[in-house]
Amino acid sequence: MSLPLLELFPAGLRGRLEKLPESVLLSLEEIRVREGRPLEIGFAGGSAFVCPQGKTASDSAEAYRPTREDCRALLERVTNHSLYAVEEELRRGYVTVAGGHRIGLAGRTVLEGGHVRHLRDVASFNVRIARARTGCASSLLPELLDPVARTVKHTLIVSAPQQGKTTLLRDLARSISAGQWYHPQAQRWGGRKVGVVDERSEIAACDRGVPAFDLGPRTDVLDACPKAEGLMMLVRSMSPEVVVADEIGRPEDAYALKEALHAGVRVVATAHALDLRDVFARPVLAELAAEGMFGAYVLLSRSGGIVRHRVVGAEEAEAEARKSAGCRSVPVIRSPNGDGVRHA
Repeated sequence: MSLPLLELFPAGLRGRLEKLPESVLLSLEEIRVREGRPLEIGFAGGSAFVCPQGKTASDSAEAYRPTREDCRALLERVTNHSLYAVEEELRRGYVTVAGGHRIGLAGRTVLEGGHVRHLRDVASFNVRIARARTGCASSLLPELLDPVARTVKHTLIVSAPQQGKTTLLRDLARSISAGQWYHPQAQRWGGRKVGVVDERSEIAACDRGVPAFDLGPRTDVLDACPKAEGLMMLVRSMSPEVVVADEIGRPEDAYALKEALHAGVRVVATAHALDLRDVFARPVLAELAAEGMFGAYVLLSRSGGIVRHRVVGAEEAEAEARKSAGCRSVPVIRSPNGDGVRHA
C-alpha cells in the first residue's frame, strides 16, 4: 500500500516508508526526518523507528538514518524547488503542501533586527499528515447547540498539539454548514453560512482557492490569510453566520473575534493549551474568557487512537480555572447574549 503523500519524499526515503505494514500506513500521523539521525514515525497507538528494510523497531540503533542528500532532496520537493517562493513560511518554521499536510522545519535561523528572517541548513522535518474524519464531530456538536438562537455557541476547543483539534474543527464546519446538527430538536434548523480563515492551509487544504476537504455546501474559505485580517474580511464581505479559525492566541486575533461577536456572528476556534488553567494563564485567552466570549470550552484528550472530549460551560470553566490556580473567587455575571459570563 502507498499513500499519495509519500510521492513527496525522495526515493531513498519513500522506498522504505512504502514498505511499512498496511496497518501502520493507514494510521500514520507524522513522519520525522532528521539528517544523520533515526527515521521516526508517529501513528495511532504510539511511535516507532523505521529500519532500512521498511520494518518498525523500538531501538533507534536499528533505524535508517537519512543522509544529507535525502534531506536536501526533500526540502527541494517541499518547497517546489523554490525557497524564495516560500520564504514567509520558512520564517514561520513550516510549509503546507497539497492536501493540507503541514511540514515543520528546523535548522539554522538567519536573524535580521533580532527577529527570524528565514531558515537555512534545514536538517529536521516533521511531516504531519492531514486526514478528513467525516462525522467525528457527531457526538460533540449536540453539546454545543444554542436552542434559542438555533445555532452553535461561541466555542473554544482546547488541547495540547496532536490531539485532533484541526480534524474536529474541520468536521464541525462541515456539519454546521450542512445543517447536520445530530440532535432531534435541531432537525429543521437547516445549515448556516460558515466562513473559515485557514491561515496555515490545513483546515480546507485549498487548491487554487477550492477546498480539497469537504467543509459543507455553505462554507467560504480565506486561504493562507492571517486570522485577524481574514476574520474581518469575511464578516465584511461574505456575511457568515459562523466563523471558524484555528490556533488563536495573538492580541489581534482577540480583537477580530470580539468584532465578529459584536456583528452577531458565532465563533468556533481552537487554541493550544493543556487545560483550563493554561487557557486562563495566557493573557489573550484569559481576556476573551473574562469578557464572556465563549459559551463552551471543549477539552480534548487522547489515548492511543481514541480522542475524547469534555465540554465545560463558561461559569464552570472560570470556577475550575480559579480552583486550579488557587485564586480567590471572582463574581461573574451573564453576558448580554447569555452565551458566556463576565466579571462583575
